[in-house]
Amino acid sequence: MHISVIGSGYVGTTVAACFAELGHEVTAIDIDEDVVNTLNEGKAPIDEPGLEDLLEKRVGDRLEATTSYDAVPESDVTFLAIGTPSNEDGSIDLTALEAAAEATGEALAEKSERHLVVIKSTVTPMSIENVLEPAVKRGANDNENIEVGMNPEFLREGSAVSDFMHPDKVVYGTRSEWATERLHEVFEPLLEQHEADIVETDPATASMTKYANNAFLASKISLVNDLGNICKEFGLDAYEVMEAVGLDDRISEQFLRSGVGWGGSCFPKDVNAIIAAARETGYDPALLEATVEINDRQPDRMLDLLTNHVDLEDAHITVLGLSFKPNTDDIRNSRAIPVIEALQSQGATVSAYDPVATDEMATKFPDVNYTETAADALRGADGALVVTDWDEFSDLDAEFDEMATPVVVDGRRCITRREGIVYEGLTW
Repeated sequence: MHISVIGSGYVGTTVAACFAELGHEVTAIDIDEDVVNTLNEGKAPIDEPGLEDLLEKRVGDRLEATTSYDAVPESDVTFLAIGTPSNEDGSIDLTALEAAAEATGEALAEKSERHLVVIKSTVTPMSIENVLEPAVKRGANDNENIEVGMNPEFLREGSAVSDFMHPDKVVYGTRSEWATERLHEVFEPLLEQHEADIVETDPATASMTKYANNAFLASKISLVNDLGNICKEFGLDAYEVMEAVGLDDRISEQFLRSGVGWGGSCFPKDVNAIIAAARETGYDPALLEATVEINDRQPDRMLDLLTNHVDLEDAHITVLGLSFKPNTDDIRNSRAIPVIEALQSQGATVSAYDPVATDEMATKFPDVNYTETAADALRGADGALVVTDWDEFSDLDAEFDEMATPVVVDGRRCITRREGIVYEGLTW
């Protein structure tokens, strides 16, 4: 099939590259010429394992990028993968996606054959019917051949390519048998390679499924962190407790690692968006509000543990890990941000190290001392906070002996406790 993908950000680039790998002809469309040029050079605009390999392999062979919508009417299916950032109240900003939806409709206004426009962006359920579908229809002058559907993504940063190629489920949100069958055709090459559950539903339910998915996982992590904090107060190891809890097949062992909390582009945005949407209906989502509150408290607990051993005024403190999770350079809602802000507000000088995210964080905190290695960041420090669980941090040992006062607060359980260092686990 010929697939057009509008938007070449994190989701759009991954989806376009993976569809091309599956055998489809793909045109990636983005308004940013620099992004388009980068893609056409076979390079990834984001740091994501395996993505650049796919681009190098498929650009010029089933995949091309452009700023023009000319390929839209020539394609069989169009996916909209435009970002929906948060407004101040937590609701999503549909401005860019609505504009892209209308532009897509304009490109399809004269098309005489049926065409499916699929929303891949994460949007609240009612926004499809109230905002996005009308935008497509408006642009297309109410061309009755155009249908709008929903196909939510379940991609994790750091494993997006693998997640796309090995999904647990694929959700088709459509209003007609034709649209459902068209999505079956799109995903048939994938499903021939990997068995996954297929969910056939309407667009609004498909959209809500994505929010429910992320809200559940975020709530599970916050509950585990809350229980972990209690374990710490009792002098217990939360990891030992959760290892036993995870043996219950109603719970499972996944997402039971307590620590400094969740961040990134999905969990914070999606949980806040569904909270805001619920409030608009007059419903108070108390559990989801508590989920956010518990998550926001975890960085403060790290600082409390540190200040039990170190006076932060004029202290030299090292932050290990800046991205919100390993294997990505994404710092959006990284737990390192409130940690650095709190350190600086209390008079500490901060050194920091991350394998890939220092350039991104330097735009936000230019006065932090960013180093080339973890050892450089630790040398002479009065304390260290481990915020991201990069694999290389597990190998740190002798480097702590180079600290002025070897106090380590581990927010991800990746440092080995030993004699010679003052070690505090966040929940153990």
